[in-house]
Amino acid sequence: MSSFIETTQNGHILEIRVNRPEKHNALSPEMYRDIAKAYGELSRNPDLRVALLHAEGKHFTSGVELDKWAPIFGNGQGFEIGEGEVDPFGLSGPRHSKPVVMAVQGNCFTWGVEMMLNTEVRVAAEDTRFAMLEVKRGIFPCGGATLRLPQQMGWANAQRYLLTGDYWYAAESHRLGLVQEVVPAGQQLAKAREIAEQIAKAAPLGVQNVLKSTRTAWNEGEAEAAKNLFKDLLPVMQSEDAAEGIRSFIERRDAVFKGR
Repeated sequence: MSSFIETTQNGHILEIRVNRPEKHNALSPEMYRDIAKAYGELSRNPDLRVALLHAEGKHFTSGVELDKWAPIFGNGQGFEIGEGEVDPFGLSGPRHSKPVVMAVQGNCFTWGVEMMLNTEVRVAAEDTRFAMLEVKRGIFPCGGATLRLPQQMGWANAQRYLLTGDYWYAAESHRLGLVQEVVPAGQQLAKAREIAEQIAKAAPLGVQNVLKSTRTAWNEGEAEAAKNLFKDLLPVMQSEDAAEGIRSFIERRDAVFKGR
């Protein structure tokens, strides 16, 4: 890992911290690869159930190091990931198989928005402002915003910001469903960690199949997702966790899941 991307395992949660506040967490290619390695670890490690992505400092990020990224953007190949890595933009290769919760604050521009669009739950500080600035720099977004922002924000709402590079704010993101919680500045990480802890306590096989089924419905349609519901449910029902869930229901206590 670079010194700018730090990972910590807290119980079943993988915390991924972007730590380059003196540069407003500008993303370098090396930082991108390190986040991809962390996402790969999340997907591979059976002891990990959820990731928490956050950034140090006043701003989540003010953008990328464009001079370093320009040759990559111009290579015609897209984002290249190595063995065992998972693209945090969700464009190259398999997507992460376990949920990611994200906390943002201050400026959350370009890559911050595009990684956010590929996460499951988002918490924003009330001072957060978002922007896709690419059209002001002579290019257009290539990390997933053109695919997902219209889906998640609505067609015309997304075009309003994609085509102008203008800012929008935490309250607007909450109203449109891009973020699930808006909290006072400084409280976003604690709230996001609370949500990640709730996910980590839930049945891992159930959580992962929720993610799989909802993605199938989103990308391939409800009919395709419906075909797989009971096929995917069968091994889950045969798991130790399903038995524990039934026992905890009968015994009126919280279940303790093992992910098997």
